[in-house]
Amino acid sequence: MTSTVVYEGNLRTVCTHIKSGSVIETDAPPDNQGLGERFSPTDMVATALGTCMLTIMGIKARDMDLDIKGIKIDVEKIMKSDPRRIGGINLTFHFPDTLQVDEKQKTILERAANTCPVMYSIHPDIEVNVTFNWKPEMIIG
Repeated sequence: MTSTVVYEGNLRTVCTHIKSGSVIETDAPPDNQGLGERFSPTDMVATALGTCMLTIMGIKARDMDLDIKGIKIDVEKIMKSDPRRIGGINLTFHFPDTLQVDEKQKTILERAANTCPVMYSIHPDIEVNVTFNWKPEMIIG
């Protein structure tokens, strides 16, 4: 078993990871009768894509002896209606100024990010846009 999810009332859930005991709460968003005080379930889907991409990049970076600590992703989830669903996810990668990569490493990291398991699990009707904001001075060689 991966986790347990308990409905707390008022459109809120508490999710507990079995192995670690770590907890995530969710809340319905204001545009769907909720308070929006926590991640919504659809926020979690979009955010899971970002975390998965960074995790797979981290594995590749470690293999290449690169420190990618400090990469930040801005995640934007776009909802559609009828039926209510995620219509798009925009992810914008921002790299720390200290990161230096050559063209090959840059390509490997981008490919790794785009081949994470969550990316492969996103329904093809969801438009995913990924922007990697590499600064020219980060690219060596």
